[in-house]
Amino acid sequence: MAGEREPLLPIAPAAQGAGISIVAPASFAQAERVEMGAAALRKLGYTPRFCANARERGPLYFAGTPAQRLADLHLAFEDESTSAVMALRGGYGANYLLEGLDTARMRKHPKLFFAYSDLSGVQLRLLDAIGLMALHGPMLAADFYREDGVHGASFQAALNGDAYTVGASEGLRVLKAGNARGVLYGGCLSILASLTGTPWEPRTEGTLLFLEDVGVKPYQIDRMLWHLRRAGKLEGVVGIVFGEMLDCASPGAAPGLLEEAILSALDGFAGPVAMGLRSGHVSRANVTLRFGVEAELAAGDQTRLTLLKPPGWV
Repeated sequence: MAGEREPLLPIAPAAQGAGISIVAPASFAQAERVEMGAAALRKLGYTPRFCANARERGPLYFAGTPAQRLADLHLAFEDESTSAVMALRGGYGANYLLEGLDTARMRKHPKLFFAYSDLSGVQLRLLDAIGLMALHGPMLAADFYREDGVHGASFQAALNGDAYTVGASEGLRVLKAGNARGVLYGGCLSILASLTGTPWEPRTEGTLLFLEDVGVKPYQIDRMLWHLRRAGKLEGVVGIVFGEMLDCASPGAAPGLLEEAILSALDGFAGPVAMGLRSGHVSRANVTLRFGVEAELAAGDQTRLTLLKPPGWV
């Protein structure tokens, strides 16, 4: 069972015009998407500042060596000219940074950190180790480059530290009715499952859990949920919200197979279950969620998730 959680570090909101450090801790991105994403961020009134290795291409599919990517991440948090950090994209490679993360160094310079996908492991490591709130939200070359890639209201609320609610308009629907309140926690299901059993395994126990993924079949989701459950990672979880689960279908299968597989894998789970929230790997309008902060789930006729104001916001 999880013990006491680290208290959240106080973070200053990012005012209009603030600088945002751009890092690439995993894979490299297409140059055109990088430029389009930067232009969109500037249009919103923010100033993207690219870290030294953010535009590296290689080795392999990585945006630089692990040492280069780790150095950028540390310096992004220490950069006094920026108020937030945003990943360029996910892909693969952030796991190589986990062992070298200097959490004591990063604790001294807490900032808003926008990422998802392969970066879930890094975000949750920082949340668990030092209480750095994680923003599971849009990335520069994964979402901002698209005309409808970002859910503006939740992005601005996250930057400002405001409470906000998402619901049916953001894709949320009920699978198992009920109400729950707890610390919102989670990320990409594949990453959480792969880290379970490592020194950086996620501390999902006792949380309001958000899980999402892309391009995995229903039986694979069933298998990952089975893994988490048998590893004790659903102990005390008060409720579960699944993402849009984009392209998580088996060719030729019945339309409701994914929902049936999820409910089967969660048979006997006591809390409410909702699904469809467009956060992370999504078709459009990526919603920003705050991990480490309390939230309320009401799953029923009008299913909604309310993100409460972070404590100690400065």
